[in-house]
Amino acid sequence: MNTEKISDKKKEKILIIEDEQDIAELEKDYLELADFEVEIENDGKSGLAKALESEADLIILDLMLPGVDGFEICKRVREEKNTPIIMVSAKKDDIDKIRGLGLGADDYMTKPFSPSELVARVKAHLARYERLLGSVPHENSIIEIRGVRIDKTARRVSVNGTEKPFTTKEFDLLTFLAEHPNRVYSKDELFREIWDMDSIGDIATVTVHIKKIREKIEVNTAKPQYIETIWGVGYRFKV
Repeated sequence: MNTEKISDKKKEKILIIEDEQDIAELEKDYLELADFEVEIENDGKSGLAKALESEADLIILDLMLPGVDGFEICKRVREEKNTPIIMVSAKKDDIDKIRGLGLGADDYMTKPFSPSELVARVKAHLARYERLLGSVPHENSIIEIRGVRIDKTARRVSVNGTEKPFTTKEFDLLTFLAEHPNRVYSKDELFREIWDMDSIGDIATVTVHIKKIREKIEVNTAKPQYIETIWGVGYRFKV
């Protein structure tokens, strides 16, 4: 009798939208070695269609694509899904990174990068997303602070009774700060806590998300009443 145990765990699916075939194939090889199921789309139009119709667990999205660019794909996907998105680009300008993260991308990697680093980031984002989906809400699932109401169970935020749309990472970051009021966290600490990885010297991701959160909860972003900047240190949620 064959007593070998066969795992019934389904492989997680990664969608790569990348017009440079050599880069896409290299990423695919490394991800398949890490036991992921991988599909490639080489242009923006087909990539957008696949992203919307498929059950991919994570999307690796190039910024510069023929047909439809990565910004538009990210925006369209975020309107319908919370699937983790790692945006990649050869463009090093902070404005592109800020725009991509502002549209809801979970991460931004600048080419060239190590394929093994990409695999590590994919694993980190998937692990956090799975914990999020499988987490059991605490009995006290509502946080209310001076007009800001955070419903942890429904993952909704309202300000003075008006609901505000939040991306996955924006919600996670706001909730974390609100659950630890008056404590100052550095950008590196927040990146490790929310993104589950070291910032590797790149803290623009945290800065962008703090800016987007302030735009949604503050009356005057120039004089924030909730999330304070402690210059030279980081941020804190004031109560």
